[in-house]
This record gives sequence, C-alpha cells and structure tokens, in this order.
Amino acid sequence: MTTMTSTLPPFAITDPGDVANPYPVYRRYRDAEPVHLVPPSTPGGPAVWHLFRHVDVARVLSSQHFGRSARTARSGLDPVPPLIPGHCPALRDVVDNWLVFLDPPRHTALRATVARYFSASVVAGLRPRIAQLAEHLLAGARDRPSIDLVADYAAPLPILVISELLGVPPGLRDWFRDRAVALQQANTSRGGDRHGRYAAAESAAQELADYFRAEVCERRQHERDDVVSWLARAQPEPLTDSQIVGTCIHLLTAGHETTTNLLAKAVLALLSRPGILREVRTVPQVLPNAVDELVRYDTPVQMVTRWAFRDETIGGHRVGRGSKVVLMLGSANRDPDRYEKPDVLDIRRSVGRHLGFGMGIHYCLGAGLARAEAEIGLRALLRALPRLARGNEPVEYADDLVFHGPSRLVLRTGTTSTDSALHQLV
Repeated sequence: MTTMTSTLPPFAITDPGDVANPYPVYRRYRDAEPVHLVPPSTPGGPAVWHLFRHVDVARVLSSQHFGRSARTARSGLDPVPPLIPGHCPALRDVVDNWLVFLDPPRHTALRATVARYFSASVVAGLRPRIAQLAEHLLAGARDRPSIDLVADYAAPLPILVISELLGVPPGLRDWFRDRAVALQQANTSRGGDRHGRYAAAESAAQELADYFRAEVCERRQHERDDVVSWLARAQPEPLTDSQIVGTCIHLLTAGHETTTNLLAKAVLALLSRPGILREVRTVPQVLPNAVDELVRYDTPVQMVTRWAFRDETIGGHRVGRGSKVVLMLGSANRDPDRYEKPDVLDIRRSVGRHLGFGMGIHYCLGAGLARAEAEIGLRALLRALPRLARGNEPVEYADDLVFHGPSRLVLRTGTTSTDSALHQLV
C-alpha cells in the first residue's frame, strides 16, 4: 500500500472544450494517477477518490463494500450534507425512492419488481411503436433545411416512449418533459445557481408527485396496460404509493436524459466518419453492435459515485471507510488495458461488457430499452434524411459531466426548397 502524493492538480473539468471532449484529460490522469485523491474540502470531511481505470471502476461497481448511502458509510464520522437540502421536502421524498440511490435490502425487492416490466420480451414488443414515434417526429423534418437534433428529435423521442409506458396522455407530454428537465438539473455535476435549480426541482417534484398519486389511486381501482398499473398490482410484496410515485418519476427522468445524449452523440460521431456512416446506412445488421460501440466510445453518463462502507485497497492505495469514490465511466471505457485502440470508433469491435450502462446491482434497468430507442431512432433518422450533415453552427454542450451530451446540435437536412415543395405535393 502506498501513500498518495499527487503529481496532478485536483481533478476538475471546467474548460468548455474539455467538457465537450474530456477524453484527453481522462487519459492524462489514467496514465499518471489512475487512483486520484482529492483531499477533503473541510476538516473532517470525506476524501474524494477518482478512479480512471476499467479494472478499478468495474471492481467498485460490482462490490457490496461500496454503495450509495453516505449515511451508512459515514456512520460514526463527521456527516456530509444530505443529498437533497432540507428546504426541498417533496424532492427528498421522491428521490428517497429512486432505485439509483438505494442499497440492499430496499433496492433488491423494488428492482426485481420494476425489472420485469423492462424484460427483453417487453422491449421487443415496444419496437414497432418506437418506430412509429420516430417516424412521427421526423415527418416535419423532411420539409426543413435544418433541424436542432436535440430539441427536434433526440430529446422528444425517449420522452414520448417513457410517457406512453407511464400512461401519460399526449396533451401532457410537453408538461412532463419540462418537469423532467427541472428534476435533472438539480442532479447536475456543475455549480452555478444551485439554489434556483433546487427551487425548480422542488416545484417539479411536487407537481409530478401529485399527478402520480392520483394516477396510482385510479389504477388501483381500474387497471390499464401501463407501468403504473403494473407497479400498483405488484406481488408478492405490494409497493407503497410513495414507492410507486418515486419509481414513476425516476423512470421519467432516467428514461429521458441518457437516451437523448446517446442519440445526439451517436449522430455526431457518425457524421464525422463518412465511411462508418455509409456502412451503418447500407449494412443494417451492424447497427445493434454499433450502438454498443457508440455507448462505449462516448458514454452518455460519464461518472457515477459510490461510498466506501469499509476500508479498502484500490490500486495500491488505502481508501478509508466513509470516502467518496467517483467512478469515471467515460475514462474506463477508453482504457487501453481493456480495449485495443480505445480512442477509435470501431462498430465491428467485440465490445463485450462496457461500463456505459454500469455494472452490478445498479446496472441500468432500461439498457435494453435505450439500445432499442437508439437503434430504431438512428435507422429512422438516416432513412428519412439521407443527406443529413453537420451545419456551420458550433455544437453546444451542456455544462455537465454526469449527463454528458450536446444541448444544441444544428444539422443540415440536405433538403432544398424544391424538395420541400415536391414532398408536400406527393
């Protein structure tokens, strides 16, 4: 076991260029200091370790000695601020039932119930409807010279899919998306107006909780074919209304941001590589593997956190109980010890078990659905807009390394005014 003497500054990415492309920064830390300590910011506070190698990240993700509860990890130590501040009771009540923040045993039973609704057979049955929704969104794009891929397609598609699964009426879906965005902003990795973001998230949480509580009450009396009804009749261990409400809101947020980023970054990567784009267009059977490689290559969720429940040794360094551990998924998926030429996008690569959807008990429940949405969404987009190309406007990235992706991506459709007129006549 070695003593940590850092040769690099405390890890942070603030430059907009590095936010858009963090991989050179990751490489620097992975090569020189793959187990990187950021000392406590306050006396008695937790040490923060950043892990950059695949082997270390995978180990922590799959270990029962690391979890999500800071309270459990810090028992007997100086406490850390709560995940949700005290002035946000509605948000705290909702997030308290999110699978992503739960440890066993609470996590185990709830995940088993929810997972059955996202089985491979259920996702297979959803594919035709996902294709219909994609075609609907693209219908108007054919008549326009340019589109913002994020606002016009990558963001609406997953919110439409998850809204249908939750039984949300079409007229409420924009309302739901606005509140999903407000909730997600409270979970960003960046600074800025945190008080304002929490205020917006608290309001959104209260409105969504009120909506879903009414829906749960209605479904207990009149079942429908949707997730709310499925959760309301869960057996053998019935779920409380609070568990159902929290889970529905979690599905709304988790099923929105990550798939949006996956689609947007996949299109960006393909348009920058004409040869690969041509292969994806002409050899459709490569698309499923291409989606997994795109997730590996530019991971939609770049980092997740865990807390050490006991003293552990990682990469020769002692990580004490109560330490916060930041797992750099994006770096792990570019680790040359795991992948040959990791900075090359190779859609025929044997990707194996990349970490883009996590690992262990918190492996993404919606991974199968996200893959289906990306595969179907890409196929529909490339078929509808065969001349799609990068525009002249710079790509704008959200200032966030947790949910990582463009906030605005303007693309040229290749459609001329004559094309639009002819299309309207057909």
